[in-house]
Amino acid sequence: MTIPLNSRMRAAVSRLAGRRKASEPERPLGARGTWEKDTRTSIRFRLALAVALALSPVLALGALQAGLGFAHDADARRVGLTQAALRSAAGAQARMEGAAALLETLTPQTVGFECAGRLANLLDHARGYENFIRFSAQGRVQCAAASVRADPMLYQSTWFTRLREGEPVAIAIAPRTVSVDRPSVLAAMRATGADGQFDGALVALMSVDSLKPNTSDPSLGAGVEVALLDNQGRLAAASDLRAFAPPPQGWLSRAVAPGGYLYDGRDRKGEARLQAVAPLVGDDLFVVLSEPAPMLLSWARLNALSSIVLPLLAWLLAWGAVALVSDRVMIRWLSYLDRIAAIYAKGRFSVRPVQAETAPTEIRALAQTLDIMADTILARDAALHEALAEKDSLMREIHHRVKNNLQVITSLLNMQQRALKDPAAREAMSDTRQRITALALIYRALYQSADLRQVDVRSFLEELIAHLTAGEGGRPSPVRTELVADDLEIDPDKLAPLALFAVEAITNARKHAFDNAEGGLIRIGFHVSEAEVVLEVSDDGRGPPPEPGEAGVGRTLMSAFARQLRGQMETTAGVERGLTVRLAFPRPDPAPAVQSPFQLSQR
Repeated sequence: MTIPLNSRMRAAVSRLAGRRKASEPERPLGARGTWEKDTRTSIRFRLALAVALALSPVLALGALQAGLGFAHDADARRVGLTQAALRSAAGAQARMEGAAALLETLTPQTVGFECAGRLANLLDHARGYENFIRFSAQGRVQCAAASVRADPMLYQSTWFTRLREGEPVAIAIAPRTVSVDRPSVLAAMRATGADGQFDGALVALMSVDSLKPNTSDPSLGAGVEVALLDNQGRLAAASDLRAFAPPPQGWLSRAVAPGGYLYDGRDRKGEARLQAVAPLVGDDLFVVLSEPAPMLLSWARLNALSSIVLPLLAWLLAWGAVALVSDRVMIRWLSYLDRIAAIYAKGRFSVRPVQAETAPTEIRALAQTLDIMADTILARDAALHEALAEKDSLMREIHHRVKNNLQVITSLLNMQQRALKDPAAREAMSDTRQRITALALIYRALYQSADLRQVDVRSFLEELIAHLTAGEGGRPSPVRTELVADDLEIDPDKLAPLALFAVEAITNARKHAFDNAEGGLIRIGFHVSEAEVVLEVSDDGRGPPPEPGEAGVGRTLMSAFARQLRGQMETTAGVERGLTVRLAFPRPDPAPAVQSPFQLSQR
């Protein structure tokens, strides 16, 4: 229910609201009327930040441990590759020496018709060899354990020349004519005839792939390739030529040193490779092992559990705990209390936070505070409404009594008027009585109105004109009136001078515009625009006097009332006859909407 306020109470409420508005700065409102939320200050964000800071030492330690593990693994792989190259070279040397010893025992038997059969039988029982071949002193193939192509240039090859010149054993890269299927290394033994002269060579072939270290060796990574390198840095044979990078400058002196030589490079495919070199035959032939260089990401893939899964699992568990605790223990209840507060902001205090009884202690205490606040606001709201209703009743009673007192004064003046004999005195007494009647009508309209702050001008003018045009003693008046009025509600402070101006204008028209028996028409117009309000009182009487003298009491009062309204009054004569009195003043501002005590407290 809307409780009207009088002017003093409105002023006090406005001052109170002004002080509160000045003391409380404006805050931005969201789409639903709540304060805009900053995610940087939310509980969820702060808890997540706290967990991140708390876990940062653990994550830093995990990153350090992962880096140390990668460095240790890389060092172990480098050492393992170097050791594997040395083992491969040592193994190849041992197999070559064994092949030389084997060939030495077979030399007397590797001639004649049974030569190929004996070599084939030996190949079946000797593992790790690709072929056994018997060459003549001219470099022609006499027999072989497996198929082999003839090579007319073999007689001029370096290893064959060395045997012909007297070296007992020669180790070299097998030419393509001798190694048919894949790159191989040969161990050749000088053969002599009965006369002790050079009688050819007996050759044992071993494939380069057989020089690879055992792939089950945990110190080696995947993708290990093997090659033979000469002292010029050229690849003489390789299991995969694309997997090797050329050695750097000065590699030869380092490769012949004990412990081998390890270097990094990029192969023909542009991939980073780690390569280990170990001498195979003096400083002429070397074994090279190549494997992909250890990378952090590849190492992380191989060690996913320790490098990725465990840190991520710790983070996920921590964030899950934060989400669960913040949502189930705090955020859910704070959102519930926020909805309750939003309902309170709409003035509905019957809703209580009963669900918060199962909330944590702190949330339950906050809910109890909201409940107490709602009871306090309801009690204060009821008290304010009761006080306003009481004051409203008192103001209506005051207006009613003032109206009654003015009516008593009007009755006294009426009795005094009847006792007077002088027509001028009777007329002055009648004018005064009409002015008091107009004031009484104002108070009557106030206490009968639903709102004590404003009165409907249109209905008030209708009632005022009805009182002014009523004939003396109930006799009908020959003067007729017409009213055309727009709707406007105005406060009593401006209604009083407006009503008194209308009383003077209508009274003057009735007294001076018409003869006693002639009669006529008085038109009252009340027009409202956006900027101003205009009251016009016009008649079709005799018009203004030909020689106006000093202004009378009525004109003086109308000028005073116009100034009180901050308006202007003007009088204009009609085209043929009659007179128009016009009052124009600024349109008053509408009265502010009535606010409940709760709304005032929210401001």
